[in-house]
Amino acid sequence: MQESIAEDLIRRLKQRMSHLRVGDSLDKCIDVGALVDESQKKTISEFVEEARSEGAEVFQAPGPLPKKGLYYLPTLITGVNTTSRCVREEIFGPVLVAMSFRTAKEAISLANNTPYGLAASVWTENLPLALEVALSIKAGTVWVNGHNMFDAAAGFGGYKESGFGRDGGKEGLYEYVRPSWESRPKPNPGDVNYKTFAVTYGADVPPIPGQKDISASVIQVHDSQIPSVDRTYKLYYGGAQKRPDGMYSRPIFGSDGNIIAYVADSSRKDVRNAVEAAHKAAPGWGKRAAHNRAQIVYYMAENLELRREEVAQRLSSLTGQSKDKALQEVDLSVQRLFYWGAYCDKYGGTVQETLLYGATVLIREPVGVVGIACPDENPLLSFVSLFAPAIVRGNAVVVVPSEKFPLPALDFYQVFDTSDLPGGVVNILTGGRDHLSKYLVEHQDIQAMWYFGSEEGSKFMEWSSAENCKRTWVNYGLTRDWENPQEGEGEEFLYHATQCKNIWIPMGEIFAN
Repeated sequence: MQESIAEDLIRRLKQRMSHLRVGDSLDKCIDVGALVDESQKKTISEFVEEARSEGAEVFQAPGPLPKKGLYYLPTLITGVNTTSRCVREEIFGPVLVAMSFRTAKEAISLANNTPYGLAASVWTENLPLALEVALSIKAGTVWVNGHNMFDAAAGFGGYKESGFGRDGGKEGLYEYVRPSWESRPKPNPGDVNYKTFAVTYGADVPPIPGQKDISASVIQVHDSQIPSVDRTYKLYYGGAQKRPDGMYSRPIFGSDGNIIAYVADSSRKDVRNAVEAAHKAAPGWGKRAAHNRAQIVYYMAENLELRREEVAQRLSSLTGQSKDKALQEVDLSVQRLFYWGAYCDKYGGTVQETLLYGATVLIREPVGVVGIACPDENPLLSFVSLFAPAIVRGNAVVVVPSEKFPLPALDFYQVFDTSDLPGGVVNILTGGRDHLSKYLVEHQDIQAMWYFGSEEGSKFMEWSSAENCKRTWVNYGLTRDWENPQEGEGEEFLYHATQCKNIWIPMGEIFAN
């Protein structure tokens, strides 16, 4: 409640609560029905008593409760701290927690101060303010000057730990279908030890005695060849190259079996740093104009094309494919960047046709911070095909490039730096795919995990993500043809890069609502 009306509203609220009728919910004269079971009644009592012990004021409407059945008196809690459990968690009982605010920005902070986000409502006579607050609240449905309005045409579902997916609307069908080109996956990962999966750091790195086996690169100067400066491949997060926290590296082999470079071997500490950098960048990036995001992605395509020959040569030496085939992959990557750049302003949402006398607006919002583990096939094209749709829709990403061929992604540092991409929007961590994916999916402040790796890894991602209802997109060990537009781009990527919010905006100044 806004502070200026809090005292009057609380007084009226207590008066109204005093007239609520508690009893059998099959009786049409009853306002508050019974609880689901004894354990829930105990839980509600614990919430209320804990708030009371913290110094909050607890008001319970006077009146007798039915002698038979599980009932709880309608309760109002005021004067509570923002960190209190009754503020941050869902009580699932006839308990209301009331707090006051002075500014709209403070109200948004209070509303988002919870790991849950199923639904919310905004009450105000100022429509521009209502829409701004509705967009800022992290909830799947926001009603303006109303509450609990539903329609089968509008998807209903939550953000954060209130779950993902939607009931109703076209979005309600997506979890039951798959792309037409894709056969039904039938994974058989066997037993996965969830406690030990990918927990060992650097276990898959072969011991390399010394560094003299690295093929020295040379440059041509005045008709003679001289050794070039050795380049150290570092991590990239927060818009800058960083040394790994553990100071370890891993060898990268070329198609001829020789070591052509060493790259940083990331650890869980590097994951934490990259996620922090992504969260700093995500709010500003998500609020940028779509046209501005598109220009930056177009710059990436232009700057990658300028380095076409160099990147293709790197791809050829890494993977053993012909120079022409490598050039084709670079050209497809440029083309894909232009494709996704065009989608920056073309997947924003629709107006749903519901029973409401008004407008029910579907907004496709960014998911937040997305972890991405890339496959080994088409190391450049798959990297571009995965990070680009995520960032064009306003997400920030932490990417683990191809474990076997990470160099094309690492060469993208300079493309990002010369394309005006804000630091922290794309963060790149090299190392073991499964090891880094484990700590990405277990991170409590990552909103989605995309994993393209093994069957065992896919099973672990889905199992581990359940802890805080993190969205996942896994491939169950199946490869896809990244060169095929049907498999490497399209609405499937946009669906995973966005989440749906429905804002219900009523009318009724002229005619009855």
